Amino acid sequence: MDLHFNPYDSAWVARIRQGGSDDYGLAAERAVSDGAGNPCRHCLQDVPEGAEMLICAARPFPEKQPYAETGPIFLCADDCTAWAGEGVPPVLQTSPDYLLKGYSADHRIVYGTGQITLAADIPRVAVEILARAGVAFVDVRSARNNCFQCRVTGVVG
Repeated sequence: MDLHFNPYDSAWVARIRQGGSDDYGLAAERAVSDGAGNPCRHCLQDVPEGAEMLICAARPFPEKQPYAETGPIFLCADDCTAWAGEGVPPVLQTSPDYLLKGYSADHRIVYGTGQITLAADIPRVAVEILARAGVAFVDVRSARNNCFQCRVTGVVG
C-alpha cells in the first residue's frame, strides 16, 4: 500500500492567512515560533525559529458532527508549499509517539483503531488501520495534546 500524508487543505489555509475566520469563527492568533514544537499543518515542517506563525482552531472534517474533533493548529504565517513529499513528513519525526485513529468514509471514528504509535512505526500502523474494513483514512494526532497533525490515505499498489 502506498501511503499519502496529506497536509491541511490549501484553500482553507489561504483563507486563514488572508484574515478569514477559523472553525470557531475567530481570526487566527499571531505568534513567533521558537523553532521547536510548532508544526505547520500545511508544509508539515516546523515553523522556523523567529518566523511568524498563526494559531487557529481547525476541524478537518466537512461538517460538525459528534466525531468531528476541533482543536488548535499552527500554520506558517507566510506562504509555504503544501507537503507533497514521499514518506513520513518531517512534522511526524519530532515527537516520540503519536495517536493514530481510523475513520470511515462518512467521517466517523472506526472503534478499535485508535492507538498510541511510536513515530518510527507510523507507516506500519497506518497500513494496518487502513486495511481494516470500513476505514477510509487515518488521522495522526499529538499523543499528548490531541492536536491534528495530518491525514493519511492509502492506495493499494
